[in-house]
Amino acid sequence: MDLREHSGEDVSSLFTTDQLVSFHDSTMAIIAVLGTLDSKGLEHEFLAERIRERGHQALMVDVGSGGEPQVAPDIGREEVAAEIGLELGPLIARQDRGECVSAMARAAPVLCARLQREGRIDGIVSLGGGGGTAIATAAMRALPVGFPKLMVSTLASGNTAHYVGTKDITMMPSIVDVAGLNRISRTIFCRAAGAICGMVETRVESAGERPLIVASMFGNTTDCVNAAVPVLEEAGYEVLVFHSTGSGGRAMESLIESGMVDGVLDITTTEWADELVGGVLSAGPERLEATAKAGLPSIVVPGCLDMVNFGERESVPEKFAGRNFYVHNPQVTLMRTSPAECALLGSKLAEKINRYSAPTTVLLPRGAISVISAPGQVFHDPEADRALFDALTAELREDIEVVSMDVAINDAEFAQACSRALLENIRLVSEGVRS
Repeated sequence: MDLREHSGEDVSSLFTTDQLVSFHDSTMAIIAVLGTLDSKGLEHEFLAERIRERGHQALMVDVGSGGEPQVAPDIGREEVAAEIGLELGPLIARQDRGECVSAMARAAPVLCARLQREGRIDGIVSLGGGGGTAIATAAMRALPVGFPKLMVSTLASGNTAHYVGTKDITMMPSIVDVAGLNRISRTIFCRAAGAICGMVETRVESAGERPLIVASMFGNTTDCVNAAVPVLEEAGYEVLVFHSTGSGGRAMESLIESGMVDGVLDITTTEWADELVGGVLSAGPERLEATAKAGLPSIVVPGCLDMVNFGERESVPEKFAGRNFYVHNPQVTLMRTSPAECALLGSKLAEKINRYSAPTTVLLPRGAISVISAPGQVFHDPEADRALFDALTAELREDIEVVSMDVAINDAEFAQACSRALLENIRLVSEGVRS
């Protein structure tokens, strides 16, 4: 079956379940080639031909909103827009390109997520400038971690954080503009075809995989996490550790929401200090929300809420003059959170944790919440710690278990208590017990 014989149709409906299984069992894959086919149709068709030469099917998806497509798509722009109930004609008639790009950036993710969910695509690739990159990466961010995603973009050599988000999107610089076929663009597009084909051809061995636990860690809680992980691994779990640097917290939240996770070892909630006070490592106001949405068993620790992160010392805002600082290295300056800030952090954690529905335990290391908040260390501040603990415990739901220990966060005893509490909460979920 050649998708080119069905231009203009939704070819995803042509495949039966048996055919789709056959495709996955063979070396042939269906790769979505998504782009603005009104302005970059010939370039996408060149890319699609290279994919077909490798023995795979190319599903051409048009997300353009200007003139007529240069090549016939398999899924047209009207069908893409219909995924969100949008009538494209009146929108195009207004000739507001920004509005059209925004609309397609809302519709394309819904379409691609459905095609992936139904097993109708095995990978996705796109070529684009500013608008095309915005639309295509929005679609890619809607796809699961591990699903092959390649974006060839004029913007790939700059700051791509807002295009990639927390997903595994491979960004490939186009070098020249995606505007015609020349000796440079043909080379890049051929390599792109080879890259996406290589991705879909590579099968990931999943047999014997263990259930998954995610954990949050910072340099100041490394010993705690390193001591907790072996206990969980011995119990039969695989543990993925995320560095609480903003992007790490967002990535962990995204993975939790994916449905792949069985438990959450949230030892290092420090990103909330940056979110609240204005540091550089915030994970955003959604941090600690994914566990509630997923209904997962968890433990939560106020790890490293004694610190707010900034860059080099000179970059710290003037309004913080006179505060307690620690220069971690030439590029990282830490600021001690005050008692007032700690009280607000305790309240914020309680607000988030109160939404958890699965068994959850809050563990408080009253000896120190980081390496440098221990007695004799630069951030030791019993008043601030007490404000944090008091606010957190006062505002938590009464049915949420709190374990208070007179040890430091990196003591082996505390680490083992975290692991045991999480394993118990997982056991309760397996037995149908809710918080």
